[in-house]
Amino acid sequence: MIRLGYVIHYVADVPATVAFYEGAFGLERRFIHDSGQYGEMATGATVLAFADEAMAALNGLSIRPSRPGQGAAATEIAFVVDDPAAAFARAVAAGATPLAEPAAKPWGQVVGYVADPNGFLVEICSALAG
Repeated sequence: MIRLGYVIHYVADVPATVAFYEGAFGLERRFIHDSGQYGEMATGATVLAFADEAMAALNGLSIRPSRPGQGAAATEIAFVVDDPAAAFARAVAAGATPLAEPAAKPWGQVVGYVADPNGFLVEICSALAG
């Protein structure tokens, strides 16, 4: 059996990114390593993690750093919330860049988009009807 354990975004400033996700989305910090190079947020069964960009090289990886204004990478994280409009407003008030106001989609979901301070695409949506 395979399960998704965590998603890691490589960022320039782990503590600042963790603080943003606490304020913008109300996520709970699981921990930040003493080095400040790695941190995790509690999001349910799957962990959202942030690692310092330098850690990619330590792991033998080459990455394209994400920066605001460069256009988002071809991936997103999605937060399912009860009130997408309120969650969108909270995220923007905390420093997220608004990309698309929450709107009803033909498949029955309300979906909006923001970019975090690193330029990562974040979907804020209602649960899928099903």
